[in-house]
Amino acid sequence: MTDGQKTSWLPADWQHPTRVELSTGHHLRPIHPDDTDLDMPAVMGSRERLWSIYGETWGWPPATMTAEEDRTDLQRHWDEALAHESFNYAVFDADETELVGCVYIDPPDRDGVDAVISWWVRDEHVASPVEAALDELVPRWIAEEWPLQAPYYGV
Repeated sequence: MTDGQKTSWLPADWQHPTRVELSTGHHLRPIHPDDTDLDMPAVMGSRERLWSIYGETWGWPPATMTAEEDRTDLQRHWDEALAHESFNYAVFDADETELVGCVYIDPPDRDGVDAVISWWVRDEHVASPVEAALDELVPRWIAEEWPLQAPYYGV
């Protein structure tokens, strides 16, 4: 892939959103390796539930994940977003002192869809206003802002 060339699942001239506001005062932005210190407690504090969702498909998050491994993973997510290959948006509080969850937008891995989209919040935010706001926002945001016609919601 040459510089400026995008993968075929998104239009070459399309630009991904860099910040999305939630009604709760939280926001989404692409995750970055510098977010490791906030990502680690979010992921490992909710690891058991996240493994029940993503473990079989992604093998994530491993029980023994180190901060270095997490940072490497976040660097991969950042690089993939820059190349428009895949997207990981972190959900942050207003001051970015807490990573509350993540939203994944990935290329299709099955017939009849043009993206695979999933999201999660930390265990302590399950059934909270922020989870409800995220559940409402993501499908609407995808429909309004992303060049997708047949997204699949799930893993």
